[in-house]
Amino acid sequence: MEFAIFSFDWLGKPVWMWLTFLSIVIALLVFDLGVLHRDNREIEVRESLLLSTMYIGLGLAFGGWVWWQLGAESGMNYLTGFVVEKTLALDNVFVIALIFSFFAVPRIYQHRVLFWGILGVIVLRAIMIGLGATLVSNFAWVLYIFAAFLIITGIKMLWIGDKEPEIGNNPAINFLRRRFNVTDEHHGQDFFVKKPDPRTGKMVWFMTPLFMALVTVEIADVIFAVDSVPAIFAITTDPFIVYTSNIFAILGLRALYFALAAMIHRFQYLKPALAVVLIFIGSKIFVADVLGLEKFPPLLSLGVTLTIIAAGILRSLYRTRATATATDLR
Repeated sequence: MEFAIFSFDWLGKPVWMWLTFLSIVIALLVFDLGVLHRDNREIEVRESLLLSTMYIGLGLAFGGWVWWQLGAESGMNYLTGFVVEKTLALDNVFVIALIFSFFAVPRIYQHRVLFWGILGVIVLRAIMIGLGATLVSNFAWVLYIFAAFLIITGIKMLWIGDKEPEIGNNPAINFLRRRFNVTDEHHGQDFFVKKPDPRTGKMVWFMTPLFMALVTVEIADVIFAVDSVPAIFAITTDPFIVYTSNIFAILGLRALYFALAAMIHRFQYLKPALAVVLIFIGSKIFVADVLGLEKFPPLLSLGVTLTIIAAGILRSLYRTRATATATDLR
């Protein structure tokens, strides 16, 4: 009787499946912060690649478990969502690198910002996916809005190209600087410090640039989630598949950041590939309707997505092979 609660369904899946997923995520976060990175230190590219391989392997292994538990269609939807979200997360790296550069965050403290940022991402994505699932379950036509939005976003990405966002003009940053005390210099790993108020001389709390960087990273994720959440809902409306594929793809972003940040110049064709992926994912909903299909074949969706992304990455590496240096792998 005491175990009966684990057989209950929550958002279409047994509670024990959700608890299994959350237990894995918590264990990974504890292992990351409590074992691998108890002390602040710079993460080298080789370590970043090894950790990224581990996280990708765990994400794929969880996908295999989903395939075994829920069937081939759910497994393929998970893998497609994982690949799409992982690739969209790679685009986050470009923006995160700009944020760290703008706030002059030392490499030794960048992992700290990314770790606490990922906790915010887990909560924010849960809220956004929960709202999305509610909308889709009550208003099926919302999927067509998501699809149209993805097509427009993809076309916009192709049109804008490599134009960099202006971090300094972010309204949230300007608001924080106007309303709160913010230091101009870093204070080690601290997000907040106590200093004398220049006007009154009293000791008051100040935000540090490290905290400002954390806030900006969270804002950037919300902006990227506006693309990625509709993208995964265009693949599947199962909240369990949507959330788990999202989180497993994002978990390894911290580790992967340090490798990609050193090799950003090698991926100049990644953004156009992402744009094409978004256009394809949005279009397949309308294509399925035109062809009279209940849904676009999951295996074909996964194959096309992998092909587009692989083409973008291989094209990038080939065109920039002359700029590759030994420092890329240090």
